[in-house]
Amino acid sequence: MIIARSVKELRKVLDHVSESIGFVPTMGALHSGHRSLIDSARRDNGYVVVSIYVNPTQFLAGEDLSQYPRREEADFKICELCGVDLLFYPETMYENDEVSIKAPDVRGFILEGASRPGHFDGMLTVVAKLLNAIRPTRAYFGKKDAQQLALITQMVNNLVMNVEIVAMETMREKDGLALSSRNVYLNEVQRSEALKLSSSLKSATKMVMQGNFKSSEICHAMLCILEPLDVEYVAVVNRAFESIPEVILGNTIVLVAARVGTTRLIDNVWM
Repeated sequence: MIIARSVKELRKVLDHVSESIGFVPTMGALHSGHRSLIDSARRDNGYVVVSIYVNPTQFLAGEDLSQYPRREEADFKICELCGVDLLFYPETMYENDEVSIKAPDVRGFILEGASRPGHFDGMLTVVAKLLNAIRPTRAYFGKKDAQQLALITQMVNNLVMNVEIVAMETMREKDGLALSSRNVYLNEVQRSEALKLSSSLKSATKMVMQGNFKSSEICHAMLCILEPLDVEYVAVVNRAFESIPEVILGNTIVLVAARVGTTRLIDNVWM
């Protein structure tokens, strides 16, 4: 596995790659969810690139930038075991006074964007830089970050970027907890409380399977299950992230964001 620590080193390697390139962008602290993305990239492409970069511009003041888990040695080993060809591990992706990407005025400032204003500006900017530097055939993202996935897909379409965005299913622990690098913040009691997120989504799914498609009733049932967590939002939206009064099978995402202790977690189910 080759390790590149600058865009110049990265391009020096990739300029000689003639095979299809699969790309998995990460912020490190790799877990089984990341491994599933890497495995798919390995299966679909002749060459696999993974990036590890904790992007400062998508963290708001008071968020966990300095505490975000960093496990360089373990992450490098996981990449090697997964057959990654090139690991991009830059110290920074920014210069002073740069051009940046702005998230769309509506979809970029609802739900996650309302809770974290400016977050998506930073996320889209770094993803654009990574896609332009690596020029992959396909880039792989998990459905757990559903709004991020939707905005990246929109950016690729709006800016006519020549890359296929591949959406991958959310990976979970055996008890249903969605995999997240932030799960390490949870103590034993909080870990149990965090299961309320997936439990609320299971309830939503059950209601729909039983014929109740009303968004307001689904959200109410979820909020009851989520008590006494600090819930930031529960929402029922279509794939364009527009609120809908009723579930539309094949075009709906039910989302939840809540704090367990001081740890902010998100989860969703696609219907």
